[in-house]
Amino acid sequence: MRWIPPVAEALLVAGCLPATAWALEPPAAGPGIATSVEVPLFLDVRLNQQDTGKVLPFVQREGGLWAAPDTLRQLGFALPADQPADLVDLRTLSGVRIAYDVAMQKVAIDAPLALLSLEATMLGTAGVAAPPASNSPGLLLNYNLFGNHDQVSDNATGYLELRAFGGNAGVLSTSLVSRTYRFDGGDWRGDTVRLDSSWQWSFQDRMTTLVVGDTYTGNLGWTRAVRLGGVRFGRDFSLQPYRTTSPLPMFAGEVVVPSEVELYINGIRQYAGEVPVGPFRINSQPSINGAGNAQLVIRDAFGAVRTVNVPFYSTPNLLSAGLSDWSVVMGMVREDYGVRSFSYADRPVGSADYRRGISDRLTVEAHAEGSDTLANAGVGALWSLGAAGVIGASYAHSEQHGRTGEQAGLAYNWTNSRFTFSIDSRRTHGDYRDIASSYGFEPARISERGLAGWNSDRLGSFGVSYARLQQLEEEDDRYGSAYWSHSFGGRWSLSFNYNQNLDDNDDRSFFLGFSLSLDSGRMLNVSGQRNGNRDVASIDLTKAVPGDGGFGWRLRADHGEGDTGGLAELGWLGRHAQLYGGLGNSGGNTYSYASGSGSLVLMEYQVFAARSISDAFAVVSTSGVGGVPVKLENRPIGVTNEKGLLLVTPLNAWQRNLLAIDPMDLPANMRLGKVEMNATPTDRAGTAVRFDVERVRAALLVLQDHAGQPLPLGSRVQLIGGSAQQALVGYDGETYLDTLETRNTMEVTTTQGRCRIHFDYPAVPDAIPRIGPLTCTPEKQP
Repeated sequence: MRWIPPVAEALLVAGCLPATAWALEPPAAGPGIATSVEVPLFLDVRLNQQDTGKVLPFVQREGGLWAAPDTLRQLGFALPADQPADLVDLRTLSGVRIAYDVAMQKVAIDAPLALLSLEATMLGTAGVAAPPASNSPGLLLNYNLFGNHDQVSDNATGYLELRAFGGNAGVLSTSLVSRTYRFDGGDWRGDTVRLDSSWQWSFQDRMTTLVVGDTYTGNLGWTRAVRLGGVRFGRDFSLQPYRTTSPLPMFAGEVVVPSEVELYINGIRQYAGEVPVGPFRINSQPSINGAGNAQLVIRDAFGAVRTVNVPFYSTPNLLSAGLSDWSVVMGMVREDYGVRSFSYADRPVGSADYRRGISDRLTVEAHAEGSDTLANAGVGALWSLGAAGVIGASYAHSEQHGRTGEQAGLAYNWTNSRFTFSIDSRRTHGDYRDIASSYGFEPARISERGLAGWNSDRLGSFGVSYARLQQLEEEDDRYGSAYWSHSFGGRWSLSFNYNQNLDDNDDRSFFLGFSLSLDSGRMLNVSGQRNGNRDVASIDLTKAVPGDGGFGWRLRADHGEGDTGGLAELGWLGRHAQLYGGLGNSGGNTYSYASGSGSLVLMEYQVFAARSISDAFAVVSTSGVGGVPVKLENRPIGVTNEKGLLLVTPLNAWQRNLLAIDPMDLPANMRLGKVEMNATPTDRAGTAVRFDVERVRAALLVLQDHAGQPLPLGSRVQLIGGSAQQALVGYDGETYLDTLETRNTMEVTTTQGRCRIHFDYPAVPDAIPRIGPLTCTPEKQP
């Protein structure tokens, strides 16, 4: 939302300003301004303590300065359009003070903002251009393997995802799951099912994506999405992640002298900068959702400080004014997903969604879908009530085989740092149908939710919720719940949850949990719960697997209704894979399991092993030089292999990812190009990042003449053949060359004439040798 607080008057500094180095009032006579002589002047103008950079015409007359209306308009004075062309005595302008420096031919004018018409200065969040993204040819295979054994059955399951990408060809991907199993030691059986296959192109500059293959229909808050095989084309804001799509709170004010402005959102500084004379506006992107409080702190050029508090409300559910979001989908509905590989309905369907920000406070929505027997269309809107929250409404109408129906919805949400409240009700009437109705469950007759919560630093977090769901020709299900949680000292916490079926007093559940953070990353959890007539108590001791890699484990014991069970699990995360394994007992049944996941990447003619890759990645090349340390966002990420390559994952797609090599750990005989580069890969693909690292034959040469004396300072050295590198002789006859060959000849030009030196480069790995003294033999005269 955009909210401009009426703080202009609060920020207006009216009246007199402190004295400057100039006299604030022009003298009636004397060396300043003459009383009887009219003199034209061209003066450098300073307005309200700020240099304008303008030299404008004035006239000294009758002991004062006069200016033409056009001159005053150039300075920002608001004059009526029919202002006479006669000169204006600046002393007659209310509240205006002038200081004329005769020697420097400058004039300082201090004027109230009420007399000025200045353009507002925009501060804060600015549009950041999306960096061009790229990918390089390659293949990616993600895998997840799982095996389980118990007293009744054995099974093994594998999930595979294959992606192919490169250049402007988009990303081709397919995934499948393969299972094999047996019961009671019988024969093994199995099947393989294809999940999703698609080809996706993204058009970054237009923020649109085209998908051919398995996809899904758009999904507004009041519609239902379905899987289908076909074509989907629509807006994709993720292609420009630096662009803000929701309205930003705007804070405005005015200053009569150059000032420093700071903006705080809920006590956290969001912006600090300088603002020139006149009105200003600050766009800020607060990291909160809901109501908040902003504080503007203005410190002017004279040190005076003013503070203005401004409430606001921010929500990501609205679109900025003029921004639209849309999608169009056509194809066949996917049936039996996860069970059969190629099960599609034989009737084509289509769906379209559209959202647009009419203003920063109103976003409208529209949806249409149908087939040869179904027509469904609806509209909706989200409206910001300012600090009072956001209200949403929707209405849809359908017709199928001559039967019509309607769906209506209403929602409201308000939240701040301590309180939250939301309600959502959606009901259907008649025979309302959508695409999902023909291939699954029909829309609920009644779907309602409500939530109220409160967060207190001393008492913890409280909340109550209500849910109601009534399917067609089924009983009404209504549930209420309450929760409480509180952290004590940051190391231990308590939580309580209660759920009640409002139509069945015997259908209720309780949960009480205790958590304690121990040393070395260990966590102890103790809980008790009652579900219906069943009571269960459990204790769980865990050491999480470190995010940077290493081992973790878990021990768990349960007891309830005379049944005791437990679990022991061990996990490991490495650079190339993640492994889990465990042994447990439940209900008298002992079981064991193991899993492993990771990925294989083919890029730059090499195969890399890595953890599972869900998003983007990069292959760093150091021009064939191995052992080069690489950093991601200034954090060490790995070292290039013997071919000078390193797979870096994960990266953020469509965003700048700072990659760097560390030259401090490289041998001295290396020549470097850039040591930092931004990688911007496309989503679900990899890009190649190449650093120029070259191993050179360099040496510090000590040169002398036939008498054993160092060659003169400034003598010119040039290699003969090869690179023909040139250099100058320094002190003590020393010179440095870094393009040497195995056998070298160089010519030296001195004040005494020319001479030559022949020498071999020694085999000294990873070092710059000091060679010499080398005697320079004079060239024979022809």
